[in-house]
Amino acid sequence: MSTLAETHVDDDLWDEFHRVVNMSSRELRDWLRTESAGPDAEALPDRSGPPLGQRVLAILGKRRTDLVAEDIEAMRAVVDEVSAARRSDLEPVAGQAHWRHRLMSVGHDPLKGP
Repeated sequence: MSTLAETHVDDDLWDEFHRVVNMSSRELRDWLRTESAGPDAEALPDRSGPPLGQRVLAILGKRRTDLVAEDIEAMRAVVDEVSAARRSDLEPVAGQAHWRHRLMSVGHDPLKGP
């Protein structure tokens, strides 16, 4: 059982996560389904995309008070991944398609502003 201390999201992480995740839940869901589409597409479209992308989608559908420890870990992972790829500058930039698609799979579209 998680304690409040383990599941409390501090303001900095909450704000930074929502700054780097610039896709709406609908945009992310549609992207994960599109990215997973193909001859070997998953049988369950609601489970399309990488696990971290699915976790981000779940987090976007929750209230802050409903987050669990795994959500907080995922939020940190997304902030770290996007920060490593973009640094602190989140101005729109094209980059290579593979790079953009990898970031979009965790909810960050580099072609959108913060």
